[in-house]
Amino acid sequence: MFVLDLIGNMISFSNRIMNALTTALVFAVLFGTLIHLGLVKMDVKTIPAPVAAPAATAP
Repeated sequence: MFVLDLIGNMISFSNRIMNALTTALVFAVLFGTLIHLGLVKMDVKTIPAPVAAPAATAP
């Protein structure tokens, strides 16, 4: 994270707000690239919802 902040600081010419935005942008691009290339995996598990029983019909 320090390296990303250093890169953002060099790009934004030491302006604090632009530094924060640039660092966030650099992180998002780098993280998205690592996810896309498969170097970082997100372990997301889904739990299926229980199936509701059908309602009884009147005769």
